[in-house]
Amino acid sequence: MHQKKLSPKAALLLSASLGLVALPSIASAKPAVPQITYDQYGLDLAGRDVSVKPGDSFFDYANGSFLKALEIPSDMSSYGPFNALAEASRQRIQSILKDLSAHPVAQPQTIDEKLGTYYASFMDEKAVEALGSKPLDAEIASIHTITDLKAFAQFSGASSDTFGSSPFALDVDVDAKDPTKYALSVDHAGLGMPDRDNYLKPEFASKKAAYQAYVTKLLTLVHWADPAKSAADIVAFETEIAKVHWARTELRDPDKTYNPTTVEALVKSVPSFDWMTWLRASGVPEAGLAQRIVIVGEPSAIKAEADLIAKTDLNTLRAWQAFHTASNAASFLPDAFVQTRFAYVKAMSGQPALAARWKRGVDFTSSAMEMALGKIYVERYFPASDRAAMQTLTGNLKAAFHNRLEHNTWMSAQTREAALKKLASFEIQVGYPNEWRDYSDLVVKKGDVYGNAERAFAFEWHYQLSHLDKVVDRNEWLMSPATVNAYNNPRFVEVVFPAAILQPPFFNPKADPAVNYGAIGGVIGHEMTHSFDDKGRKYDDKGRLRNWWTKEDEARFQKLADRFGAQYDAFEVQPGVHVNGKLTMGENIADLGGLTLALDAYHASLNGKPAPVIDGLTGDQRVFMGWAQVWREKVRPDTEKQMVVIDPHSPPKARVNIPMHNVDLWYKAWNVQPGDKLYLTPDQRVKIW
Repeated sequence: MHQKKLSPKAALLLSASLGLVALPSIASAKPAVPQITYDQYGLDLAGRDVSVKPGDSFFDYANGSFLKALEIPSDMSSYGPFNALAEASRQRIQSILKDLSAHPVAQPQTIDEKLGTYYASFMDEKAVEALGSKPLDAEIASIHTITDLKAFAQFSGASSDTFGSSPFALDVDVDAKDPTKYALSVDHAGLGMPDRDNYLKPEFASKKAAYQAYVTKLLTLVHWADPAKSAADIVAFETEIAKVHWARTELRDPDKTYNPTTVEALVKSVPSFDWMTWLRASGVPEAGLAQRIVIVGEPSAIKAEADLIAKTDLNTLRAWQAFHTASNAASFLPDAFVQTRFAYVKAMSGQPALAARWKRGVDFTSSAMEMALGKIYVERYFPASDRAAMQTLTGNLKAAFHNRLEHNTWMSAQTREAALKKLASFEIQVGYPNEWRDYSDLVVKKGDVYGNAERAFAFEWHYQLSHLDKVVDRNEWLMSPATVNAYNNPRFVEVVFPAAILQPPFFNPKADPAVNYGAIGGVIGHEMTHSFDDKGRKYDDKGRLRNWWTKEDEARFQKLADRFGAQYDAFEVQPGVHVNGKLTMGENIADLGGLTLALDAYHASLNGKPAPVIDGLTGDQRVFMGWAQVWREKVRPDTEKQMVVIDPHSPPKARVNIPMHNVDLWYKAWNVQPGDKLYLTPDQRVKIW
């Protein structure tokens, strides 16, 4: 799951872009989502399709009847348990915000006033329409004043505080080789479509055309000269950028993307871009700037992109900046901008309908002050008993992993000892952080939708900048407690489970333990084993990017990983569309490890007693069902094609079927025999953890 925090600006723009985390509608002419009735033990037995043999497709056996009856809600690009719980979380947050927004104030001071006023202002659609595009006009006017590359660098650098854009991404993050310190990082950026492949591969030609149409329409709305020609120039410019960008599979390697240098050295090695102006404009402290260390993510791509910018016509650079500024701001402008943006979303994802305004208001308010809302969410909706039960579960999974490592057959004694040391140093955080964010300096004004969002961007960016030259704060979380997700932070050697994911079908304190072990237990194990996947294994017990494996162990691990990856490469999502085993490698290894650890921990919890048979299912069968129903999801075809390119997670069916047919106990539990579609001979089954 997630490993790096998105800034509020990035989170807002993502939520407004492809709708990949969009949520279901509340009302529909007919129920789009079948009602789920979990039995008293925590499973949806009615959702199974018992006409399917478990050995042919366990995903369809466990979920087929539900998925056949499911119609993806019109304002969504996919639907599954994550979406269902995210919708529940969103409705809870709406309840909070409706209470707080009853009486918005002109100059809010308390956090409750700020939350309520931010939300109420966004919901006042009539006021937004009356104001028109005036808030954007000043930024477009300033783009017209860009007369040279220095001015372009100045505007791009200052975009950290505005709706503007930058061809390079600047971030403040924990230093991978010294996780007690923060460091600046620079990565390639500049693309309006989700990935380089969208520009370069012929199968995305229609999407690229839809993107160019979007650029044209948006430039028309901001009265840009010759919008059609400018749009063609922008897409051609971004296509050249795409050619030099690294592939996502390369970006998975933390050794390749860790390239520390001084700003002075960056200026010398890439002289075609005005780095000093860009960094100053972004707010990086002037004192010692030339000697400040910056971690360059993709050196060859950044140099090539800088050279490309230097030789690009200024008219194109100005048009590029105007389009991206308008695109970033569209969600906070009149309906003409919103609908223009959504037409592109629809073309890319196949999502038929725009989310209701209240849903967008909840998302944008959450992104601006996520930890403040998370604190209220926890107070209202997360009982202490759930936290205690989860802490027990996580302890049991950690013990199961310890046992697995001790008995690992391919790992040398030297590496095993270091692995056990790393596992011992794991911190597992459940529900909510130990400390909460302070939003005292965030300015919110009644009726200023555009300004409120822009000030939220600036507030977050300057908060991140304030970390520079300070000791790392290990109490910070990378996502809100109200987020339906979990993550592994390799630099903190920790796993985090926000409160909002700790609900059925992931976690049900009243459910049969086997179901909980298969569901949330599998997720816990998944996050733990991320620290030992192809990427996470490169961080040691202190969170340092350091090679602590022997070369022989690396070779043995890679051989297993390659064999496992080949199973995913062969998985066909749609005719001719396959999973990318290298892109999804980390998540795939974590899925296999999570399911394996869930079984081990469940067996240990029985304390030598036989597992009860419930609803005709053995304990092991209920563990497998718990895992399978967590990944029950239907995805729109256009979204599915895009996700294969950009998502490090495999599609839902692969997340169930492929890990399972590598687990010996699955064969025994479901009597899977040669001739069944998922059958693998014992020597073909991959065992990593």
